[in-house]
Formats: sequence, structure tokens, C-alpha cells
Amino acid sequence: MADSLTPEPADAAEIEAGRVLFAQACDFVIGCARLDQVPDMERPEIAFAGRSNVGKSSLINALTGHKALARTSNTPGRTQQINFFDLGGRLMLADLPGYGYARAPKAQVKQWTGLVEAYLAGRANLRRTLVLVDSRHGLKDNDRSVMMMLDKAAQPYQVVLTKVDKIKAGALEDLIARAGAELAKHPAAHPVIAPTSSEKGTGIPELRAALAQLA
Repeated sequence: MADSLTPEPADAAEIEAGRVLFAQACDFVIGCARLDQVPDMERPEIAFAGRSNVGKSSLINALTGHKALARTSNTPGRTQQINFFDLGGRLMLADLPGYGYARAPKAQVKQWTGLVEAYLAGRANLRRTLVLVDSRHGLKDNDRSVMMMLDKAAQPYQVVLTKVDKIKAGALEDLIARAGAELAKHPAAHPVIAPTSSEKGTGIPELRAALAQLA
């Protein structure tokens, strides 16, 4: 998997910087169901986006070393608002509502979608949006819709593959190649794809290191 589409091995100093940052206290700030509830833009921000049940909460928990900082659920659509977490006063983490299937009325899903679109389009301190993609399924049309929205808003984003422990190495390499070719057509997309497993810890130190450079 060592190619231009996957992260270069982080050096020891970068890994340590990421470890130190994500070892800081990470506190829940607010859950926002409306744009006027979103906190002021005081520090760099990283947003976590992805289809319902893709593993956003699990990834946030793995990065921060907390087992239950962000709630996880087997019920798609559990996160119904934008949840903000303050990481050591240096970085804000935003857990966005899952898109795609959700066990909620269509009107409510439409409300969440409008909230996320407004947030992404107007957040000047947003350093990067992590678009999480389940490695077992690859990019779907609703992922592509979000990517196009981020392109239009000129918001930089990076694809993070989740649950890579659930597929074989060859299948993962093929997925990275296909996704990389598609991402090359998107102007706001980061060229490097981050493979991760929240359960096994795969790719977590490297992703911490990359995000620490944005803090």
C-alpha cells in the first residue's frame, strides 16, 4: 500500500506530536441542531463526515483514546446534530450527522442535511473535513454528493477508510487505487487516502500526526 495515495510513514517526531495532542483533555462542548447554536470560530477545526454507521464516533474515540467520548450505535442516524469537542484548547472536533440511511422522518433528515451544508459552506476555520468511507463498501453516491458540495464550498477534505481490518490487503489496495483515481477529479480533495481501523488501531497514530500539523 506504500504509494502516493497512502500516507507517507510519519517520522518519530510527528507521531509523538500527534500522540501528545490527542492525549490532551477532550471535552464535549455543545450539540447543535441549528446553525445559530454553532460555537464561535476560535480555533482550528476538523470535521468528521460520513454515511450513517460508517464509524465516525468510533474513530473520534480511537483518536482521543476515550471509549465513550462520542457515542457509538448500531442504529444508523443516531447522531442527529453536530457535536463539538474541544481538544486541549488547540483543536475543535466536529462530529457531523451521518448522511444516507437514517431511522428518522424525511423532514428531520432534510433538516440535518441543511444544517451540515450551511456549516460546511460558512466555516472559515475548518482546516479539513474527514470523509469517512467504509472500506467494505467503497465510495457511494451520497459520498460523492458530499464531496461535490465540499468542492463547491472550496473546503479541503480527505477520505479516511474505516474498518480496514475487515477486508483483505489486496482488496484494500484495489479500493485505494480506485478511490484515488476518482479523487483526482475533485479540486478540494486531499490526494492521500488514510486507511484506518478503530478496533485494531491501524492508521490511528499516522492520522493523529497529520491532524496535529493542522492544529
